[in-house]
Amino acid sequence: MSRPAAPGASHVVSVPSQALMFALLGREDVTLRAIEAAVPAADIHVRGDRIAVRGDPPAAALALELVTELLAVIERGGTVGPDDVRRVYAMLAERSLPLASPGGVHDHDPRPAEILTQSILSSRGRTVRPKTLGQKRYVDAIEAHTVTFGIGPAGTGKTYLAMAKAVQALHSKQVTRIVLTRPAVEAGERLGFLPGTLNEKIDPYLRPLYDALQDMLDPESIPRLMEAGTIEVAPLAYMRGRTLNDAFIILDEAQNTSSEQMKMFLTRLGFGAKMVVTGDITQTDLPGGVASGLRQVREILTGLEDLAFCELTSRDVVRHRLVSQIIDAYARDDEARAAASASGPRRIFPDGGRRER
Repeated sequence: MSRPAAPGASHVVSVPSQALMFALLGREDVTLRAIEAAVPAADIHVRGDRIAVRGDPPAAALALELVTELLAVIERGGTVGPDDVRRVYAMLAERSLPLASPGGVHDHDPRPAEILTQSILSSRGRTVRPKTLGQKRYVDAIEAHTVTFGIGPAGTGKTYLAMAKAVQALHSKQVTRIVLTRPAVEAGERLGFLPGTLNEKIDPYLRPLYDALQDMLDPESIPRLMEAGTIEVAPLAYMRGRTLNDAFIILDEAQNTSSEQMKMFLTRLGFGAKMVVTGDITQTDLPGGVASGLRQVREILTGLEDLAFCELTSRDVVRHRLVSQIIDAYARDDEARAAASASGPRRIFPDGGRRER
């Protein structure tokens, strides 16, 4: 695929083989079109085993880096498609952010190709790996710290990646069991009024954890592992009074914990254990007047050694790309409402003028 050449800088990439070129371009050039859409100010021309990039210097350099990283992914044994183009482009764009800003890239951060080809866990014919720079930092924090908080919106892989690290730790015998828990916050209903046994009542709250487990383990082995106590999935209330040694413990939906529940959970930490706490502080289901323990914990624990807070953002969403736009739209609305509230109530007078009350 080619377009009329544009003036400006010109760069050429030589692709070692026809198979590699086909893997890069995609069936019917679908990946190439995604590259052109990502950097519209650059013109990309394919001739034989060569890819020429022209355009104004910044756009040409960005397109060249995008092509180079995608080729590196393929050479490392990965595959690329339009979604990967968008992810690599987003990671390259983050490199232009100041270090002090959220997502600002540091010199020691890996290349996009290294992130997209890092394997956390391979199971049942699929590989779990980070897909964004934020996810890579989150996975590295889990590896390096005893307690890690993953805070961010839905779809950023907070629970899924933590689960993969837990299964990896179990397989490598770093821990002897996995404990998965989340608060059973009633969404408009009381558990006592729901039909069924206690297990049947709490099962809907724990179902997402079971679903993630079934992606990473043989479903037939899960009941056996749970019966042996190697894997435990339970409501947060069941953690009280326990000490969890040699365990990988995940608290999911932590925004729905009170400050007292958060303290209770964190103090279950035993020797040889690792904890990951995940949640989205923008989606709290607690009753009015109850402060979220996840909101408060950062102020209380910041500065402690061997404990990390990882902020994931809309840039780390790996669901449909519209999800990122929805999250950003809600964030803008929240900011607008907060600004309007801070400005104080106003009233309109008969002459049309607005005066402070």
